[in-house]
Amino acid sequence: MTTTLPRLIFAGTPEFAVPSLHALLAAGYPLVAAYTQPDRPAGRGRQPRASPVKTAALAAGIPVYQPDSLRDPATQSELAALAPDLMVVAAYGLILPPAVLAIPRLGCVNVHASLLPRWRGAAPIQHAVLAGDAETGVCIMRMEAGLDTGPVYARASCPLARGTTGGELHDRLAVLGAQTLQTAMPGVLADALAAVPQDHRRATYAPKLAKSAAELNWNRPALELERQVLAFNPHPVAQTHADGQTVRIWRARAEAETLHGVTPGTVLRENSAGIAVATGAGVLQLTEVQLPGGRALPAAAFLTAHRLAGRRLGVA
Repeated sequence: MTTTLPRLIFAGTPEFAVPSLHALLAAGYPLVAAYTQPDRPAGRGRQPRASPVKTAALAAGIPVYQPDSLRDPATQSELAALAPDLMVVAAYGLILPPAVLAIPRLGCVNVHASLLPRWRGAAPIQHAVLAGDAETGVCIMRMEAGLDTGPVYARASCPLARGTTGGELHDRLAVLGAQTLQTAMPGVLADALAAVPQDHRRATYAPKLAKSAAELNWNRPALELERQVLAFNPHPVAQTHADGQTVRIWRARAEAETLHGVTPGTVLRENSAGIAVATGAGVLQLTEVQLPGGRALPAAAFLTAHRLAGRRLGVA
């Protein structure tokens, strides 16, 4: 008896999606196509650069499609002609309209970087760090027209320790998502794995973070600022201003300290442990900083050439 192998399409764009693509290939699933966003200008020369998924797919010999949108009827017809049984999506970045969701025989599944229904949306990793969540994880969900509202096939959690950056959590969840996808795939393809509906009453949302949100407001509590710094590392990187210069803050640590009559943003002291800045509640120790044109440096290295003590940060 001959077993017909399922026809899969993978849709993803950034580094987060690459481990999931590799997991499908390692498990022996045939991928008839990879969908990814068009090449974008990048680097100082602003030359078109292929997405990480495009690079990985071409290396594996997978045909690559890069439509600007999936709303175009011609693009939808092209996808339908591939006759997919299942479409696996991971951080694709384009909306899948209902007409596309209906094309694969078994629908579309998404690798989402949160424990749904918490943090639906485009930036679940950063919002988990911003909120100080003690736990986060990934979900393999069946996609539907709503924003990350579909039922969940599988989920896996991991602790979120204080001091973890958005980049570190991204890398951890990319691997965990790939592992969870690989485990769930046999049941999904056999249509034998129950998809558990989400409790929509408990939903929270994680909209994409604007670059303008990277500016530190020193009137806020130190712990909130610590989380902002960590969540925005490596992108878009938290920042403040000193003497008209932009200072990027890569790492920081909140400390409980009672201050009286000190204006938030004032640099209290500086030593090898960090640059201590007054906030609305407590002190924020800046432990890794960067000036324009320079590299990110630990505080001790930064202070060999620069001094900030007594200055007020946040004044452009």
